[in-house]
Amino acid sequence: MNTLDDSARIDAFLDALWLEQGVSEHTLSAYRRDLSAWVRRLAECDETLLASSPTALPTWLDERRTAGYRLTSNARLLSSLRRFYRWALESGLVERDPLAEVRLPRVRPALPNTLEEAEVERLIAAPDVATYLGLRDRAMLEVLYGAGLRVSELVGLTTDAVNLRQGVVRVRGKGDKDRLVPLGEEAIEWLSRYLRGSRGGLMRDATRPALFPGRHDRSMTRQAFWYRIKAHARTAGIERPLSPHTLRHAFATHLLNHGANLRVVQLLLGHSDLSTTQIYTHVAQARLERLHADHHPRG
Repeated sequence: MNTLDDSARIDAFLDALWLEQGVSEHTLSAYRRDLSAWVRRLAECDETLLASSPTALPTWLDERRTAGYRLTSNARLLSSLRRFYRWALESGLVERDPLAEVRLPRVRPALPNTLEEAEVERLIAAPDVATYLGLRDRAMLEVLYGAGLRVSELVGLTTDAVNLRQGVVRVRGKGDKDRLVPLGEEAIEWLSRYLRGSRGGLMRDATRPALFPGRHDRSMTRQAFWYRIKAHARTAGIERPLSPHTLRHAFATHLLNHGANLRVVQLLLGHSDLSTTQIYTHVAQARLERLHADHHPRG
């Protein structure tokens, strides 16, 4: 089998993921990068994707560690290759999983960067709601935090996705999967105020579908909103590093801190796998440990 054949196998695997599981383009691209790097490595050893020696991957992983690759990078690579070979085994392309005995040291999950509840309150209150842009930003921050959305999901909302009477928003998430997410009272209140006044003032054609318009009556870009978040964080005096997912992380962590069920949080976030949501239990536990150390007499 030559490299072209290996490339065709990768294409078939990615097509199966997309058709059967609705995997996002971003995830598919990550799988393609990992598998293509593996094919190039095998070619150096005169081996192929479906006929590699048992020592090929462990040797490569050791070389990557020596070259300075992080354990998390190797773990992600191994995860991609495992998924491919599971598919190859189920498809009858191989008789055994060549990675069945390959192991990596356990990787402690990195804790997502988040904010304390008081910091979230300051950030959300930072926009000047006496202006059209400020009222729009306040509504966006309320919905982002109140519904735990990804920034891409927020800026992609259309007016028909919101039902204020029922207090829900229909979100198009990863893999083009829709989910209904409840809105809290504050999010409903500020979104109502924005729709009554600011949105019409920001648009030349208010019949356009974008709920939160940027330029030319089109949906705001993720980059533009991220710029706005950083500006409001400076106004609020928040100096810690932020990411586009900071308020989403805060949403999940604060729900768990207040006793929410992990599976409920999974549904609200739109995670297909519970293990993805479990990272937030580590965040909540870390906060409890800090509180104990700071306030317990024998902490």
